[in-house]
Amino acid sequence: MNILVTGGAGFIGSNFIHYLLTEYDDIKVVNYDKLTYAGNLDNLKDIEHDSRYIFVKGDICDAALVETVIKKEDINQIVNFAAESHVDRSITSPEVFIKTDVLGAFTLLESCRKHDIEKYIQISTDEVYGSIEQGSFKETDPLHPSSPYSASKASADLLVNAYHITYNLPIIITRSSNNFGPYQYPEKLIPFFIIRALKNDYLPVYGDGLNVRDWLYVEDNCRAIDIVRKKGKASEIYNIGADNEHSNIEITRIILEELNKPQTLINYVKDRLGHDRRYSINSDKIKKLGWNPLFSKDFINALKKTIQWYISNESWWINLIH
Repeated sequence: MNILVTGGAGFIGSNFIHYLLTEYDDIKVVNYDKLTYAGNLDNLKDIEHDSRYIFVKGDICDAALVETVIKKEDINQIVNFAAESHVDRSITSPEVFIKTDVLGAFTLLESCRKHDIEKYIQISTDEVYGSIEQGSFKETDPLHPSSPYSASKASADLLVNAYHITYNLPIIITRSSNNFGPYQYPEKLIPFFIIRALKNDYLPVYGDGLNVRDWLYVEDNCRAIDIVRKKGKASEIYNIGADNEHSNIEITRIILEELNKPQTLINYVKDRLGHDRRYSINSDKIKKLGWNPLFSKDFINALKKTIQWYISNESWWINLIH
């Protein structure tokens, strides 16, 4: 089995490549990544000489290169992690999100159509549903994205689904909740706050800090994506959540407590534009395929494990911060 993992030098993509190479011997993984600011080959340094692993530097919007790689490496499946994903950046610079997240998905879909790819998996996000006060979103619920980022991901999802309806492409979409764990670029809340706390810097909490997210340990997401890759039904969407709902201020206080830092490092700042209040998704559908979160079930220990990783791997993040 030859799998093209786009965006494989990023946070979830690199964890997914590690997962595949740990779980399977008879597999070849081609990591296709543009190496923008959040793409980091240090994430994969331990497997860079593995004979089952190949890295290609490239943009998913580069149709000619994508097709060359698919043909040369005899690709059977594509898992598309490649995306601009930071909401704050999408507010100030939305154009690059539309290009990468929408046009990039289009380019990959066209290549799938031409080269008879047996399965294309689009990695999406729970943010496409928007905010929900009570209950949890199901895969059949309408999309109400609130930011340029989530709108770009929702647009890609619609395009992916259209390619199944129009061309009968064997596509699957996954929508996970907020991931955390090793190798996450330090612009995201958990690593950002861990690193700032380690440096005794203030932790800027948006608004009142009561925005709620469901937190999923990255390896649980990787297992879910792999199960979908093997057992998922073409044309289907699968939510991947851990039922770990915590407010931003809760996360902040846990990080400070675990690092023995004073709560006075908390600094409330003006709320982000279009800031969704609560995300929550129903994951019953993927659980029917045999998936359940393992690490995420004990959220506190998973968070402590993540904190310890950043403490032990200062050499990984020290040059990524300004």
